[in-house]
Amino acid sequence: MTAVSPAFTPRPIADVAAELGLGEQEIVPYGRDIAKLDFPVLDRPWEGARRGRLILVSAITPTPAGEGKTTTVIGLGQALRRLGQKVCVTLREPSLGPCMGKKGGGTGAGRSQLLPPNRINLHFTGDLHAVTAAHNLLAAMIDNHLYHGNALHLDPRRVLWRRVIDLNDRSLRAVVIGLGGVLEGIPRETGFDITAASEVMATLCLAGDLEDLRARLDRTLVGFTHGGDPVTAKQLKASGAMLVLLREAFQPNLVQTCEGVPALVHGGPFANIAHGCNSVVATRTALRLADWVVTEAGFGFDLGAEKFFDIKCVQAGLDTAAVVLVATVRALKMHGGVGLADLGRPDPAAVQRGLGNLHKHVENIRHFGEAPIVALNRFKTDTADEIAVVERSVEGLGVPFAVTDHFARGGAGAEELARVVMAHADGEPAPFHPLYDWSAPVEEKILTVARKMYGARDVTYTKTAQADLREIQRLGYAGLPVCIAKTQSSLSDDPNLPGRPRDFVVTVRHLQINAGAGFLVVLTGDIMRMPGLPKKPLAESLDLVDRQIVGLY
Repeated sequence: MTAVSPAFTPRPIADVAAELGLGEQEIVPYGRDIAKLDFPVLDRPWEGARRGRLILVSAITPTPAGEGKTTTVIGLGQALRRLGQKVCVTLREPSLGPCMGKKGGGTGAGRSQLLPPNRINLHFTGDLHAVTAAHNLLAAMIDNHLYHGNALHLDPRRVLWRRVIDLNDRSLRAVVIGLGGVLEGIPRETGFDITAASEVMATLCLAGDLEDLRARLDRTLVGFTHGGDPVTAKQLKASGAMLVLLREAFQPNLVQTCEGVPALVHGGPFANIAHGCNSVVATRTALRLADWVVTEAGFGFDLGAEKFFDIKCVQAGLDTAAVVLVATVRALKMHGGVGLADLGRPDPAAVQRGLGNLHKHVENIRHFGEAPIVALNRFKTDTADEIAVVERSVEGLGVPFAVTDHFARGGAGAEELARVVMAHADGEPAPFHPLYDWSAPVEEKILTVARKMYGARDVTYTKTAQADLREIQRLGYAGLPVCIAKTQSSLSDDPNLPGRPRDFVVTVRHLQINAGAGFLVVLTGDIMRMPGLPKKPLAESLDLVDRQIVGLY
């Protein structure tokens, strides 16, 4: 799908805020088209407050280009507004890594996109830079502490805290710092992750207010002493300065869709290596301001949406009124064995072969006690025969189905989906139930997710992971939920297994304690927390022509 966009005229940001009942004194403008919500808005009580209805949009296992979750969120929000509803969209902030790498921007496309797309995709309001700075400040204070006598007896070999940068750079995955002599610090091995994988990013997105954010930063685990005792950011006296750097980043960003629907875009954790959801404070605020809130969870349902329910909703007291599963003909053809270069060619038989992946994700949604709605995001290469294959299959599952054309037609192209969603929500669906109890043993939680979400037969652990499990138990972190880092290209932990793989074993190679964020990161397969650039990155096509940005999509 091309993302070349028609020209849109944004509404004044004060008018967008007014649609949510906010006055000009309750927003902090960042230019003409962007604002942050001021703290009095965020301080409104959550308990007992009037709340809108939350719609989650997820997807089947995607192709490398994605299947249009963000575009669907925006299109559905625009359709609800066309039907006379008060609606707000809540989305994650794009990362520069994918923008400059392979996937491109994260602001939707066509007639279902956010405005202004270039600013949002690049520096926006500086939130990701603030997360990067706060994270790296803690790293600098760790090394400064080691240099100036190490009063906490921190073991340089057991420092857990790496550095981050909001770019794809494989050469930084493993580095040695402190070289150059005694005045340059203590030499030790470390590395960089991408900012979207930073624990500070996850902490920011899961904190309920600034005091909660402070408490989470305080308990952030950075390493161990020579005797094996944990060392935290609070002990290093770093959390106060980190909170200062994150103060403005904590305020959700207000923008709009190309049809003027208010959108809170805040936080940007990846779903394959983090929890993949926008911030709790943005979601809660939107639910207080609008009757309908449409949000997404990154990549396939097995990744972001599982964490949305098991981590974000459990912790923040959220629930959904509807769950939309985005499918595309091209993704189903990929799961049916068609190569990426041939996905535009008509092939109803391949669509049929790929339906197992769709069926598994429908099953996954039902594991949470939720009733799914399938939205087929139409591409211009889709044929009537291919669409009919999907429709017959979904109807056979007893699942509501809608074909959407919001890329080409904006909100008008998603009105059918909007009506299905509203009818479903009016049926008063039962509250969701999580896959596991947080108090269950760590291995049980991981196995539950692997079997129910991925379809795995079993889970195996490397010796490193087994040692990590013992350390988690010793330190008292076993009661945290699990955030499984896994390839987005397959239901399994092997990116080369499309469709609906069966009888496979998930390999856990390492577990990390994210005490501040409040979960255990479980690294599986070959997943990396610092992506690399492709042979021909999108950065090569980016340029400034007559002061206008070109090549970003």
